[in-house]
Amino acid sequence: MNIRDLKYLVAIAEHLHFGKAADACFVSQPALSMQIKKLENTLGVQLLERTNKTVLLTEIGKLMTEHAKDVLLRVNTMREMANQAKDPFSGELHLGIIPTLGPYLLPYIIPGLAKLFPKLIIYLVEDQTEGLVKKLKNGKLDGALFGFPAIGGDFVAAPLFEEELMLAAPKNHSLVKRKMIKQADLANKVLLLLEDGHCLREQALVLCQRVNAVADNSFAATSLETLHHMVASKAGITLIPKLSCRSNDEVCYLPFGSPKPIRTIGMMWRPSSAKKILLENIAKQIRKLLGKQKIVKVIHAPD
Repeated sequence: MNIRDLKYLVAIAEHLHFGKAADACFVSQPALSMQIKKLENTLGVQLLERTNKTVLLTEIGKLMTEHAKDVLLRVNTMREMANQAKDPFSGELHLGIIPTLGPYLLPYIIPGLAKLFPKLIIYLVEDQTEGLVKKLKNGKLDGALFGFPAIGGDFVAAPLFEEELMLAAPKNHSLVKRKMIKQADLANKVLLLLEDGHCLREQALVLCQRVNAVADNSFAATSLETLHHMVASKAGITLIPKLSCRSNDEVCYLPFGSPKPIRTIGMMWRPSSAKKILLENIAKQIRKLLGKQKIVKVIHAPD
């Protein structure tokens, strides 16, 4: 039994297909199949149910796969710890980010981080909160940026900033005559929202319930860009994070008076991460970079 065999087992569990698992591991299908058979002989149990068209994990196979994932994560942590001991600010960093944040935040921070950490390669992965949490747990991500509070896992949480939510409305809407609106002004109004899975949708629903606004159940946007276009086409009004607001002749962005609706954005990582020092410094530098922009309210870390 070796690390390579455990990788093959995990790949088969993920793809449930020998060909796809072999491609993911960059080996031939016969080679992968042979090594899995050897692993079964070594353990003395059947890990897979094989047919001409499908492959399934046996009950013991499922259990062994979970242990294999844990072993691989620990091995990877050992390698990372060794690399970080040499230079904690070099190597690779796999960072996740939610879709309603990535396109709007990254232009403000990535150029600066590239200058501050010239030996570091940052790989960005965009996914909804549930997917990011899963990737953090299994070690596919080193850290992730999303809305707080994020549930699902025992992670280190580093709040970064508070972002104001604006009301986006067509230029001919009755509310745009005001320079500032109250949350109560949304009473009985119908709001366009994102589809299920976006944490911003859940926050908007809470606001709707609090002020007696109504979510448009006939439509759900896949992205903030879609919401922008829907508002521009006079289909309705919606809540838009301030970072994503942009100059548009067809859309007006109205600020709320106190209390302002906000979302809190932060970064999370595993407590056992070998890249703890790097991640702490990344969070620190993101706060500094955003503090210079003065678009959002930075949450400074306690001393």
